[in-house]
Amino acid sequence: MNNNLSNNNIASKYTEEGFVAPIEVMTPKETLHLRLDFEDAEAELVNQPEKQALLRSYPNRLLPSFDALTRNSKLIDAASAVLGPDLMVWSAALFIKEKKSTKIVSWHQDLTYWGLDDIQETTCWFALSDASEEAGCMKFVPGTHKSKIVEHIDTFADNNLLTRGQEIAVDVNESEAVVAALQAGQASMHHGLLFHSSGPNQTNDRRIGSAIRYIKPSMKQETGDRSLVTLVNGQDIFKNFKVVDPPKGRLLEEEFELCREDDNLKKKLLF
Repeated sequence: MNNNLSNNNIASKYTEEGFVAPIEVMTPKETLHLRLDFEDAEAELVNQPEKQALLRSYPNRLLPSFDALTRNSKLIDAASAVLGPDLMVWSAALFIKEKKSTKIVSWHQDLTYWGLDDIQETTCWFALSDASEEAGCMKFVPGTHKSKIVEHIDTFADNNLLTRGQEIAVDVNESEAVVAALQAGQASMHHGLLFHSSGPNQTNDRRIGSAIRYIKPSMKQETGDRSLVTLVNGQDIFKNFKVVDPPKGRLLEEEFELCREDDNLKKKLLF
């Protein structure tokens, strides 16, 4: 994506193809600081696997630097171009493929299992490390967001990063796929119904990305549950979610407890 694209052009490309990439978000130096903050937190929790898992699922709740990332003006502008000014973050989970990892993400549509009542969502996938094709960057099939949710099967495959190893049950024409390689500090943005996947990481560095799920406040969980969100732009007049303030500090126990409660709810919704 040309950095000078207007919001109208972003919206037009997104409407037609279902994704926009790359979006320039941070400098390499800023991105490295963010990555090191996360990896320092990982190291601090090395003997606490439950908390480490929550850190990967809720970096924006446990690290103020990641809350700030979700509020980055360039991401907000991009998401606002397709959703409007009122934005919540439903999740900002990290997807990590260790160096020389065989882990993959199968072809799927994001909104398949989230239990949300509408499609007013977009994912801004921010690269904390280089996400080249060799590193297992995302691939998109342009235009597939125009279809409804298609049938998926749950594979629960060990090498799949998705919660259920969910995979599209219909044939995907991979020859039509577009490789969305990103440099550290760049992001892509894709529609929740777009077919996408990613391959293994064949490099000597970790491939780390934060999948920031922006939703409109008018959305709600179909079950009526109030999952944990942050309001990052505009206002919420609907009160369909549990809206919390930015974290008051780094790796706070009260934040871990909030994350545990929401993690239990999400497991109910996702599994």
